[in-house]
This record gives sequence, C-alpha cells and structure tokens, in this order.
Amino acid sequence: MMAVTAPTYAPSAAPPAPAGQRVRVLIADDSAVVRGLVARWVAEAGHEVVATASNGRIALEAMSRHEPDVILLDIDMPEMDGTQALPLLLAKSPGVQVIMMSTLTTRNADISLRCLALGAVDYIPKPESNRGVTTSDAFRIDLIERVRVFGAARARKRGPSSAPGAGYAASAVPGTQSPSPVSALRPTSPLVLRPKSRTGVPPRVLLIGASTGGPRAVGEVLEKIGAPTLRQFPVLIVQHMPPVFTAVFAEHLGARTGLPAAEGKADERLQPGRIYVAPGGRHMGLAGQRQDVTIRLHDGPVVNFCRPAVDVLFQDAAAIFGPATLSVVLTGMGSDGTGGARALTEAGGAVLAQDEATSTVWGMPGSIAKAGLAQAILPLAEIGPALRNLLTGQGA
Repeated sequence: MMAVTAPTYAPSAAPPAPAGQRVRVLIADDSAVVRGLVARWVAEAGHEVVATASNGRIALEAMSRHEPDVILLDIDMPEMDGTQALPLLLAKSPGVQVIMMSTLTTRNADISLRCLALGAVDYIPKPESNRGVTTSDAFRIDLIERVRVFGAARARKRGPSSAPGAGYAASAVPGTQSPSPVSALRPTSPLVLRPKSRTGVPPRVLLIGASTGGPRAVGEVLEKIGAPTLRQFPVLIVQHMPPVFTAVFAEHLGARTGLPAAEGKADERLQPGRIYVAPGGRHMGLAGQRQDVTIRLHDGPVVNFCRPAVDVLFQDAAAIFGPATLSVVLTGMGSDGTGGARALTEAGGAVLAQDEATSTVWGMPGSIAKAGLAQAILPLAEIGPALRNLLTGQGA
C-alpha cells in the first residue's frame, strides 16, 4: 500500500504565489473525497500540497519525507486517529501548525478543545457528509484562510521551496478573499496607550473577547485571575465558535476555574461568580439597568463577519455599565471588538489587549492597540494578574 497519496489534479495556468509565501500543506483525512477536494482548494489558493494521508500513521510517515508548514488533521481516522497522531506529529516537527478538522458533535467539540491544549493551533468544523463538504463555501473559505494565516510565518522563515513534485499553484478562488488579519500590517507610528480612567468607579463586570487561539488564552487568563476574585463579578465571554463548541467550551472553563460556566440564556439575570459564554451562532448582549441586568440573545445580522460578535456585547455593556466595565480582547483574526472598545472607552471603561508576540493572530487585539483604545498591551501571562489587580482595586 502506498503510504502517501500525491495530488492528481491538473495545475492551473495562473502564476504561482511568491515561493517564500507558498504554504506547504499535509492533509490527513480518511475520506478520499475530502482529501481530494481540500487538496484542490489548497492548490487553487496558491499553496503546495506536499502529501495526503488516510490516517495518522501514514501522516507520520509523510513527515519523514516532507516538511509541511501546516497539517490539516481529521479526528476520526482508522488505525491511528487525529488525537493519537497529534503529539507524535508535534514531537517529530516542533512548530508545525496543526489544524484539527471535525464534524459538529459534542464529542468532537470536546476532543477538538482538548487537542488545542495539546498543541494544535486551531480547529475547523467539518460538514457531516461528503456532499456537505463539497457544497459548503463557508468550510472552504475558513480552511483556506487558516492555511494562509498559520502557514505564512513558517513559509517566510523557510524561504523558497526546493522540494521536487511540489503542489500546484493557482489564483485565489473567487469569493474566498477575507480581510487580511491586522497582524500582517505594521503600525506606521508607535502604539499609543489610552490614559487610565480617572473616574474612580470600581469594575462591576468583566468582558472577554477572543477568536483564533482564544480557547487556550481565555482559560489561562481566567485561571490566573483566580476563583476568589472571579466569584465577585459576572464574566461574559464572546469567543468566535460555532454552535455545540461554545457549550463544550463553557464546560471546559467551568472545570478549569471551579465556577459555574454555561452558554448565556435569554433574559438570564447576571450574577457574580458566574461565567456566561455567547452561544455559537447568536449575538449575546445585555439589557436592563445596572442593578438588574439580563442577557440579551438575538439572531441579528453578522457584525464584522461574526455572530456572536464582541462588538455587540461591548456596546451594550458600555451603555449599561459605563465606567464600571473592565474588558480585554485576546488573540483573534479580524477587527471584531474595535467598535465596542471605542464605545467602552468613551463611556469611561477600561480595555486591555493581548500583545502581538503572544497572540496566535494579532488581528482583534492589534486593531484595538493601533486605534489607541487599549489602556495596556500585555503578554498573555501578564493579563490575568493585571485584570485581578484592576478588579480588586490595586491598579494595573
């Protein structure tokens, strides 16, 4: 049996992407249909498919022959599944960017989040059927964008590829272009911090916004704030995730912090010591007065290409809590949260942002930092302690 399947589709006549920016991709999935489609999409986007594999063991063998920048790793495969292969792949090639692929089930959501803790950089929800994979533009667009973002840095460090039989390059698929993550842009002037609020109003609520790389970052921040402090405040989190994943994410946060954590429910009253996660596919905002605030869920239009969106929560909190709001924006693609952060700062609230060096993608926090809305721009390890100090009145 051949260990590695080479791509068999025809190359495009379009000029290839610059060699130093072409990402080398290994695809591991037990479905030949999925492997073929994904390989075609990757090549059409101008990157190189160095190998495909039908299980984790074959993927490991392929690692000996190729040096991929990104591995697309299915969870459910025969002989050696994705969870078994993940630590072995990372040990064989430290720094390789592994993106898990799984269908939207509670079991796979739990496994995907555990894989993030083991070193995978992200996950992609996969349609349940081959037909769904074939017809889902959202899956294709998400997959290609993640390949580009996570593979770009390693491709630049590696330089032009000289491997024989490299994959085919093509012009980008029409309609798949997404806004470049802010991390791809360099500030034209030094970052400016927003002056600390002088209102003297103590925080009454903690808000967290995150996207790509967020599950690990959010868990670390909450753990470092500590349960004794968190028990005094309601904590509201918008993490860009699909349905099913957000409920499992909340369970993971509850287990990590020892606090009640669940998806927010419509008209649920905010209580100190509880963690509320925006449900996947729905916006989570707030309603009411400062002493009697409830969760507001709705299915309105996407905001910043997102639902749930950080902006929705932040803008509602600015109107209700004003200067009593403390917030942080962590790693993530795009610029969601910037408009809400502006509303919060204008209302006297405080906004912190994760720094570029520790962000998986410095899009969301970078946008806030470059807009001059952040009171502090901190490494991930320092954010939890800084928030704890602000919540307890000890300053940043």
